[in-house]
Amino acid sequence: MLSTTQGSQLGPFGLLEWALLTGVAVIWGSSYLLIEIGLESLAPPTITWVRVTLGFLVLAALPVARKRVERSDYPRVVLLGFTWVAVPFLLFPIALQHIDSALAGMLNALVPIFSTSTAIVLMRSLPRLRNAAGIVLGFAGAIIISIPAIRESTAGAWGVLLVVLATFLYGVSLNQAVPLQQRYGAPAVMVRAIGVGAVATAPFGLAGLADSHWSIGPVLAVIVLGVLHTGAAFVIMTAFVGRVGPTRGGVAVYFIPIVAMVLGVTFRSEVVLPIQWAATGVVLFGAWLTSRREG
Repeated sequence: MLSTTQGSQLGPFGLLEWALLTGVAVIWGSSYLLIEIGLESLAPPTITWVRVTLGFLVLAALPVARKRVERSDYPRVVLLGFTWVAVPFLLFPIALQHIDSALAGMLNALVPIFSTSTAIVLMRSLPRLRNAAGIVLGFAGAIIISIPAIRESTAGAWGVLLVVLATFLYGVSLNQAVPLQQRYGAPAVMVRAIGVGAVATAPFGLAGLADSHWSIGPVLAVIVLGVLHTGAAFVIMTAFVGRVGPTRGGVAVYFIPIVAMVLGVTFRSEVVLPIQWAATGVVLFGAWLTSRREG
């Protein structure tokens, strides 16, 4: 069931790779802000279900997403639907009831660590020293960014635990997505994986309707989450990791904390300490090292 492989482009990032990386970082970096807005009137599992269902409908409308997938690969696609969509998408709205959007974004910098660790186990080979150094630096920067906010959060431990679990699942999923994307393309893989997520989260989402009330701002936020942050962003990310591999593909996540911090401060008046801003330089340098040639 679990497998991975190298990316199709082993050289330094080109224009397309940087464009895909930027798209993922900007879109997913703003997800936490939109989830917080959605939580103002909608129950956490309802946000997840509506988001995933809308993402599935968007992808299902694309002819390229209807490419045939071999029956032997369906167990891997189903597993991807749980590890990359259903479970982490349920965890994040619950976590954001306890921590702010900036901290949730910061903790996402753990994804490349989990992605690389999974790749090491599955491929039985270590990344090059330069790539490994970039990953370590990025993780160190993420730790510096996160510690002050964790200490100041009254209910942060529970929220942090849920986010860390979600990022672990993301790291596993990046590896799973690579061989599937290379065989069938991102739209065909993700329309099926997100469809699995929509079905799996439906009971929770329907149950959450009783605790939800509909108001325009939160509803619009969840619509954007579904159409852009789920439908479009997962295709972009799957295409990215298919090209650069799971180890370097996780570098996109290093930019998510920066976006989340800026948006949290600007729109939610969240507090980010000077040391956290300074640590973003470490994250960016680690991201640059990680993006260099892998093979």
